[in-house]
Amino acid sequence: MTTAELGEKYIMHTYNRFPITLAAGKGMYVYDEHGKEYLDFVSGIAVNSLGHNHPKLIKAVTEQASRIIHISNLYYTKPQVSLAQKLVENSDLDKVFFCNSGAESIEAALKLARRYGSKTGRQEIITMNHSFHGRTFAAVTATGQQHYQENFGDMFPHIKYADFNDIDSLKSAITENTCAILMEPLQGEGGIHPADPEYLKQVRAVCDEKDILLMFDEVQCGIGRLGTLFAYQTFGVVPDVLSSAKGIAGGIPCGFMMARGKAAEVLGAGDHASTFGGNPLATAAGNVVIDELLGGLLDNVKTNGVYLTQKLLELKAKYSFIKDVRGIGFMQGIELDKPAAPIIAKAIENGLLLVNAGTHIIRFVPSLIASKEDIDKAMSILDTALQ
Repeated sequence: MTTAELGEKYIMHTYNRFPITLAAGKGMYVYDEHGKEYLDFVSGIAVNSLGHNHPKLIKAVTEQASRIIHISNLYYTKPQVSLAQKLVENSDLDKVFFCNSGAESIEAALKLARRYGSKTGRQEIITMNHSFHGRTFAAVTATGQQHYQENFGDMFPHIKYADFNDIDSLKSAITENTCAILMEPLQGEGGIHPADPEYLKQVRAVCDEKDILLMFDEVQCGIGRLGTLFAYQTFGVVPDVLSSAKGIAGGIPCGFMMARGKAAEVLGAGDHASTFGGNPLATAAGNVVIDELLGGLLDNVKTNGVYLTQKLLELKAKYSFIKDVRGIGFMQGIELDKPAAPIIAKAIENGLLLVNAGTHIIRFVPSLIASKEDIDKAMSILDTALQ
């Protein structure tokens, strides 16, 4: 049996997988078990921020593994403290909680919000329609897409939804029981929809006026993907709480939540925890990613993100069935007037890995090292697939 056939036999069918088995990677490319090369514009769904097999990342993880891989969070480690210091000193937030994934970072934020609201008897949290926040019960309830919630019974209580980029919708949803508002500055799974900066400023003002926590989900759009270290820095609005994961450790599981001011003091000893969160191996990798981003990689995303937009707009001008191009930096998408799956399948057949963001949207989340030459090659393969 092939690897794919064995996978079908032994692994739960929670993913609709493509029938290829990837075995190796280097830079912007991955290789299947037969040696076929693919240009990777999925990057583990915005995870492999430094591409594949980055020498500094491999060196840091190898050296850390040879010293100590894991200890309890009952103790400090230099990699964890160093990464926390870099995150705080390069942001407007004050404290960090480490976990392992995006859903966990959202869970931490939701718990923080509930604890914050408990002081005044508030427990309602507002999220956005078409959002995506993860697969745990609380995170999937916060996700404003009903199809993710179907057939799982009762959802997490006291979460309601407002329309994204609509301040009137948000204001009408707020009650005296509202303690927090959670949103993605750039919606990912919901179709690559950036927030309007003016809308975010209005949301910030409402939260300040009503003592409501503003919480940003930067799990996919953060860590350099928009050309700034944190996504909120692209929009110029500072949240009280920030959740992130995916690209922080370049492929090693790692997530974190940050908070500032009084929100940073809400959780005390025993209020929340994570056994593996922020372990030495993951945070050693995270330090390399942050150092590379601050060392010049952010400029690459800014410059080549604009170039990617330009090339996508050229395709839009060529094909009438491309309805829209949207996104920022290395998180962009094209919306089609027909299903994206056949085009993605043809692109993969021709050596380009792509992923959708909804049935009619092709998403582009390449590694942050992507060059103009990589973009040109990707667009050439995509052009053929579009034909």
